[in-house]
Amino acid sequence: MPQQLISNNPNINWAWLFVDGLAQSGLTAVVISPGSRSTPLTLAFDAHPDIEVFLRLDERSAGFMALGMALELDRPVALVCTSGTAAANYLPAIVEANMSQVPLLVLTADRPPELRHSGANQTIDQIKIYGDQVLWSIDAPLPQTDAPSVAIRNYQTLATRTYATANGLRQGPVHVNFPFRKPLEPQAPLHHSPFTINQPALSRPKDTQFAIQHGRIHPTETQLAQLTAVIQEHPRGLIVCGPRCPGGDFPQAVAALSRQTGYPILADPISGLRFGAWVADTAVVSAYETFLQTDPGWPEPEIILRFGAVPVSKWLNTWLNRIRPAHRIHIRENGVWADDSHRTTTFLQVNETAVCQQLTERLSLRENKEWVTAVTQTDAQTWQLLDNALGQSWFDGAVVADTLALIPPDSLLFMGNSLPIRHLDQYGRAQTKPIHAYANRGASGIDGNLSTALGMALANGRPLTAIVGDITFYHDMNGLLPISNLQSPITIILINNNGGGIFNRLPISQHEPPFTDLFLTPHGLNFEHAARLYGLDYVQVTNREIFNAVFNRSYSTPRMIEVVTDGREDYKIHRKITS
Repeated sequence: MPQQLISNNPNINWAWLFVDGLAQSGLTAVVISPGSRSTPLTLAFDAHPDIEVFLRLDERSAGFMALGMALELDRPVALVCTSGTAAANYLPAIVEANMSQVPLLVLTADRPPELRHSGANQTIDQIKIYGDQVLWSIDAPLPQTDAPSVAIRNYQTLATRTYATANGLRQGPVHVNFPFRKPLEPQAPLHHSPFTINQPALSRPKDTQFAIQHGRIHPTETQLAQLTAVIQEHPRGLIVCGPRCPGGDFPQAVAALSRQTGYPILADPISGLRFGAWVADTAVVSAYETFLQTDPGWPEPEIILRFGAVPVSKWLNTWLNRIRPAHRIHIRENGVWADDSHRTTTFLQVNETAVCQQLTERLSLRENKEWVTAVTQTDAQTWQLLDNALGQSWFDGAVVADTLALIPPDSLLFMGNSLPIRHLDQYGRAQTKPIHAYANRGASGIDGNLSTALGMALANGRPLTAIVGDITFYHDMNGLLPISNLQSPITIILINNNGGGIFNRLPISQHEPPFTDLFLTPHGLNFEHAARLYGLDYVQVTNREIFNAVFNRSYSTPRMIEVVTDGREDYKIHRKITS
């Protein structure tokens, strides 16, 4: 058991109790932005041997960096900031964490009650500042030297409850606001002491440690019997795996269910199902964004089994809304609704892996070759056309396809919002190479994308490739600051089409002059200076041969490859390929 940080300042003592409670719950990482009012929390985190401290100067970037770390670790990461607008700058990352169900512990320092609503400097109303964007928000008690023992126990259990809430079946952000009254700093040298010290109120005996444990929601016998009967009665089915499907054993379990039922898997690029060993012997379909723009030519499915969030694909979602299967069953243990067309007929809040495993055991192997062949042949024929077109054309979509072929196995791939994630969806063919693909698709914003990507790399040390557009890069240039701290190889591919290229896909693109000036917004920037500022090796490329050669050398040093393209020409090539 770690020793306790002891000070004659109750702020520091109480902050230690909270931080140690988080550590005992499982917290291993915190992202801190410097500030004065948060001094007690900062010192407590810095002193704890079981929690790694990461520093970020800018709170907006810090929020997204913690988000990326939590995404990759699949457990809570803490954030610490001072009072005032520092706390407000966390909001974009909190919104994304809430929408994507990513566990964050947002710990904001605050002025004591007597300074609130008084005109005191750097004091805003921080009580429930994040509204409904957090799972729980609480104003922590004000530390004091003569607190009753129940108040101390409340502070200790608050840490455990905070962690457990963020890391529950429905993961997400939790906010704790900490009022601290001056002095904030230790008035004498800090020292450490065992927990069995001469301050009984602040001790945590080993035999009274408080813990919260979560179980899993397993399907009932009735639910399994009903699902089994429905699947047996309907030979034509599809499994749709959207973003943020579970990790662990789920990919293998749902792949086994697919093989047992004869239901092909339509795998979203950030579902965790499109890239992995199971692709070798499972009908994993990945060209649907192209072939579903028209009638695919096979009968409509009778049943849709859904996992994860709403898919990225526009044309898949349009097609799912148009067809009329007898059953649409969405299985999601966290209970978060994800059906913007409101077509679901049955929603089961049960563990996804357990359902797949138990259904596979109950169902007999279905020989459904005609149905599986019809779907997979459409996929294969579409990929033959796409591969030929991609090989002949160099545009932003081909950059994404080439990157998939070049990145090393078991690496991280982060896709920026707007065009890059859509290109991965359309031009990222399912393959057996394991690739851990991510994107911020909860709120689908372009802010904080670089910070999220670097947070993922900091979390586990895998090689990272991040593909972002120029506007996305511009929004988060200061997110590159941690580059010097990364131990893992990193390559940033910046697709610079001089503006918001995705707007070329919208009807407003036909209306000039407002389109270029008010939507496309060309900036004329070259980003070499930004790369040099943060210590990135920089190369600008304009063709496939140079790109492939440069990329093959990129993991020897942190590098940014700026691919200069023409947004309008890229869109014309895209339309020609998919028409």
